[in-house]
Amino acid sequence: MNTSEKIFVAGHSGMVGSAVVRLLQHKGYQNIVTRTRQELDLTDQTAVRQFFVGGKIDRVILAAAKVGGIYANNTYPADFIYSNLMIQTNVIHEAFKAGIENLLFLGSSCIYPKYAPQPMEEKHLLTGKLESTNEPYAIAKIAGIKMCESYNRQYGTSYRSVMPTNLYGQGDNYHLENSHVIPAMIRKYHLAKLASEGSNEEIQNDIAVYGKIPEDICAAIGYSPEKGILEPDSPPRVVLWGTGKPYREFLHVDDMAAACLHVMQLPQSDFSGENPSFLNIGYGSDITIRKAAERIAELTGFQGKTIFDSAKPDGTPKKLLDSSRAKTLGWSPKYSFTEGLRIAYEAYLENMYSKVVG
Repeated sequence: MNTSEKIFVAGHSGMVGSAVVRLLQHKGYQNIVTRTRQELDLTDQTAVRQFFVGGKIDRVILAAAKVGGIYANNTYPADFIYSNLMIQTNVIHEAFKAGIENLLFLGSSCIYPKYAPQPMEEKHLLTGKLESTNEPYAIAKIAGIKMCESYNRQYGTSYRSVMPTNLYGQGDNYHLENSHVIPAMIRKYHLAKLASEGSNEEIQNDIAVYGKIPEDICAAIGYSPEKGILEPDSPPRVVLWGTGKPYREFLHVDDMAAACLHVMQLPQSDFSGENPSFLNIGYGSDITIRKAAERIAELTGFQGKTIFDSAKPDGTPKKLLDSSRAKTLGWSPKYSFTEGLRIAYEAYLENMYSKVVG
């Protein structure tokens, strides 16, 4: 890769895409191409074809996807499988048709079976049944991996895939009905802290930037959208889905962006022959949801009670990637989980206050 190459970052406004753009800019890349959803609908094959025909793109980083947590995946399975299949099929195929030989596809750790051996190696793909709550999304991502792999085999392209573990950080989604676990906990604990302090105005600021608070969370923290903070029957609480026992691995998004650029610069021989066409990108160790919640409660300053709702699903009991191959190829994460959480929370607050003031 050189700094004069024209690189299309699909999904530049998302958490990973925006982190990739920041890193490219920091490294001096001068021709970064981005398009908003309004400017280019990636589910529209004709529009994608026209974009690539006239774009003279050298490389593609495909970070665009429809994403969400357990609730969103479980509630909107058709949306997840359709949108993701259409996006990746259009971008990969039309990039090939336009003569683009270098592409990086971002998948997900949910491609692996629910009860895959831990830690999960690349060889465990398609060896067992998927987790039911996000199966449609996982199937779409597996199709993306196999599509890249197939084009490489048939046409000699250099289309690679990376499988990130659970990501968090700047640009995350904090909407409480479709966010992932870390941003959901950051916002829940922050709101509960504000309620315990009687900070009505601060809660209103949060809502203005990150969206409405669901009724069950309002009840837990003792807040009414009409009346503000109420005199609670009990102190503000944070209620989390599941038992808190599942283990999860978390990686800061800036580490993921660094991995993307590193993987794109590796020789094709690292992804040929017996080597898998995709690469796990993970932190290297995991933590229970309960322990992660304790760290976030401490970070935000919330000193109240956390309740785990065991009637809600836990999802996969353990998800730890084996990222040894990526590390052998020269990549390793920079941020500890504690440091990454601090940076994420600071970005959450900075985004809220800057938008309110602005």
